[in-house]
Amino acid sequence: MKVGFLHSILRKEEKYLLEEFRNRPGVQVDKIDDRQQFFDLHTNSFDYDVIIERCVNHSRAVHALKIFNDHGIPTVNTAQVAEVCGSKFLTTQALIKAGVPTPECYLAFTADSALKAMDRLGYPCVIKPTTGSWGRLISKVNDRDAAEAILEHKQILGSYHHSIFYIQKYVEKPGRDIRSFVTGGQCIAAIYRSSDHWITNTSRGGKTMNCPVTEALHEISTQAAEAVGGGVLAMDIFETDNGYLVNEVNYTMEFRNSIDVTGVNIPAKVVDYVLEVGSK
Repeated sequence: MKVGFLHSILRKEEKYLLEEFRNRPGVQVDKIDDRQQFFDLHTNSFDYDVIIERCVNHSRAVHALKIFNDHGIPTVNTAQVAEVCGSKFLTTQALIKAGVPTPECYLAFTADSALKAMDRLGYPCVIKPTTGSWGRLISKVNDRDAAEAILEHKQILGSYHHSIFYIQKYVEKPGRDIRSFVTGGQCIAAIYRSSDHWITNTSRGGKTMNCPVTEALHEISTQAAEAVGGGVLAMDIFETDNGYLVNEVNYTMEFRNSIDVTGVNIPAKVVDYVLEVGSK
């Protein structure tokens, strides 16, 4: 089987995956560096059974995956999944449509309407860019004065990321949240991410420990994965008195801090799924 490995820089996750592919008999892996690649949009010049996407840049990932998919090359994940998961708005819409519990959320197009939405939602609330990762540019808004200040800053910044106002109900967390990992419709592992700060991303200093995959956690994780199109995905999940809420779904998941604490060989599970897709 011939596998294309679409990537930017090679982080620990990519190195783990490449090592796992190399250990599989009968598998040839070609690295495709998105920084050096160009595409003839009229011709399929790629002879691959499957391509795994591991780009850092969301825009590059979506465009490249779209080209591969339109030429009939299966990819993990698909362009459609990348597009949905790359937008917090599209992810929320997909979860709501599928009936997957997710925090209450409003969308507004002007600072005035965003302020009205925050007033209705109540404080504290959270405002996020619709596209982004690693907890960047996310603000917890504690009161109306803070809301007015943050909205003014966004207006002055003026970029596309600040022109759509995605506003989410603040969910009290017990000092932690959950990240669960799904490959091919199975929740293979999960971790708690703990932090004294309200943002628990491991990229921001969150600490990890194993989270047992209960029946309820497996169910909501796989439901969320199916809602956005399935594949290899990581769910960010809140625990509440009324059950789980899915906050976000990640399509180029990071897992370097989750292998040892869960005891699950996540790269091997991912490679198993990629090879399964390529063999169909």
